[in-house]
Amino acid sequence: MASRRSHRGLDALNFFVADVQTGFGPFVAVYLTTQAWTEVQIGFALSLGTLTAMISQVPAGALVDALRHKRRAAFVALLAIALSALLLALFPYPLPVLLAEVLHGFASCVLTPCIAALSLALVGRVALGERLGRNARFAALGGAIAAGVMGLVGTYVAPAAVFWLTALLAVPSLLALAAIRPEDLTARTGASGAPRQEGGGLRRLLRSRGILVFAACCFLFTLSNAAMLPLAAAAVTRVAGEEANLIIAACLVLPQLVVAGISPWVGRMAERHGRRAVLVLGFLALPLRGLLLALVNQQVNQPWALVLVQALDGLSAATLGVMLPLMAADLTRGSNRFNLCLGVFGLAVGLGGTLSTTLAGLVTGWMGSAVAFALLGVIGLGCSLLAWLALPETRPSAPPPAGALKAAL
Repeated sequence: MASRRSHRGLDALNFFVADVQTGFGPFVAVYLTTQAWTEVQIGFALSLGTLTAMISQVPAGALVDALRHKRRAAFVALLAIALSALLLALFPYPLPVLLAEVLHGFASCVLTPCIAALSLALVGRVALGERLGRNARFAALGGAIAAGVMGLVGTYVAPAAVFWLTALLAVPSLLALAAIRPEDLTARTGASGAPRQEGGGLRRLLRSRGILVFAACCFLFTLSNAAMLPLAAAAVTRVAGEEANLIIAACLVLPQLVVAGISPWVGRMAERHGRRAVLVLGFLALPLRGLLLALVNQQVNQPWALVLVQALDGLSAATLGVMLPLMAADLTRGSNRFNLCLGVFGLAVGLGGTLSTTLAGLVTGWMGSAVAFALLGVIGLGCSLLAWLALPETRPSAPPPAGALKAAL
C-alpha cells in the first residue's frame, strides 16, 4: 500500500497545480490590455495558446506513455509553465508572449496526463475512482482560492504581479511532486492490473467502440456546456450594471465549491454502481441547466438567480473531471495507452469547447439567447442519451471494498 506521504503529496500537487494554471486564465487578456495590446493582438495570442493545447493533446499523451519516469516529466512541465509565466511578466512583447502561450499550451498537455498517470500508479485501478475524486476536490479548491488571490494581486499590486505569483507557486508544486515516493509508484504500477501490452497506438484506440463513444460524449458535453456561462454573463451584464462583476465571480466560485464537495462521492459511486449511471446523472445536469438559464434570462429583475443555476455546473464538471481519466483507465486496461487515450478525450473536449461559443453566438444573433440556451440544452440531452444507449459499462466486475483509499490515508 502506498504511503500516506505520497497521497498527501499528490493532494498538494493537485492543489498547487490548479493555482499555477489559474494564472493563465482571463488574467492574460487583462494584463495585455494594460500593455496597450489591441483586441486583435490579444485574440491572436490567446487563440495560439488554445490551438497549441488542442494540437498537443494526442502527441503529449503518447509522449507521457513512452516516458518511464512520469515524475520527471511532470517536473519539466512545471518548470516550463513557470518559465512561460516569467516570459509574460518580464517581456510583454509579441514574440515572447506568443512563445509563452505555445510553451504553456504544450506543457499543460504533458502535466495533466502525468498527474493522472501518477494517480493510477499510486493506487492501482481498484481505488482509482476515489483517488481521482480527491484530485478533483483539491484542484477545485486550489483554483477557487487562486482566482480570488490573483484577482486581488492584479488589482491592488500590479497586473504583472499575477504572473510573478504564478511562477512562485510552481515552487510548492515541485515540493509536492517530490513528496510522492518513487517506490510507491513502482509498487503500484506492478500491481495495477493486466499485463501491459504495446498495442497498435492511436489507430488501435480509434477502433475501440467504447473510446469512440466516450470521445463523442466529451465533444457533446463541452459543445453544450462551454458557452452557457459566457452567454448568460453577457445577458446579466446588460441588466445588472455594477453588480455584474460580483455575479459573474460568484458564478465561477460556486461551481468550484460544488466540485470540491462532491468529487470524491462521484468517484465512489462510479466504483460501486458503475460508470454509465454516474455519467448519465452528471450529463443530465446540462439540459436542466440550459432550461433554467433560458428561464432566468427572461427574469431581468432577478440576475442573482443565475448563481443558483450555476451550481449545476459543479455537478456536471465534477462528473467529467473524475470520469474522463477513469474511463481512459478502464478502456486501456491491459495496455500502455492510458495517456494517449487521455489525449484523444482531451482533444474531443477542446473541439467541443471551441465550437460551442461560436455556435451559441450565431444562434443568439439569429434567434435570441433563449433559443441558444434551449439548443445547448438539447445538445446536452443528446450527450446523456448517447452515454445511456451506446456507452458500454467498463467497471470491473468486482467493486472495491468500501474505504479502500481511506485506509491508505
